[in-house]
Amino acid sequence: MTKLQIDTGTDSESLCKSRLNAVADALYAIGGKWKLRIIVGLLHGTKRFNELQRLIDGISAKVLSSELKELELNGFVKRKVLMGTPVIVEYELTQYADTLSAVLDKLSEWGAMHRENVRKSMKKKKNVEVSLDSNGNIRPK
Repeated sequence: MTKLQIDTGTDSESLCKSRLNAVADALYAIGGKWKLRIIVGLLHGTKRFNELQRLIDGISAKVLSSELKELELNGFVKRKVLMGTPVIVEYELTQYADTLSAVLDKLSEWGAMHRENVRKSMKKKKNVEVSLDSNGNIRPK
């Protein structure tokens, strides 16, 4: 496993500030509870609003609508309106969203590893079995 490097050189403060700003920009664009889940939900193709809402446990229609608008403004999601009866609105990822693929792969890998570490730790400390709740969060049984 790779460890985080700590630079104690003369440029370390400016490098640190630069990285902090870059992370802040990234979190502004894709941070929060729902944005990455929406992007992952769209990875396997175009979806309608209700399909997305059913796919992402716990998200309300109001929040989904707001998050989709923000993702569209930041260039990650494209909204397509298909005229007809009824009018159909679909959402799909843009090419720009593809720039997140390596981040999502690593985040998913880390999330699975972290979940297993938490499970082992809870079982070891309390000798308690853990399970997942309806939102996929780890909970004691």
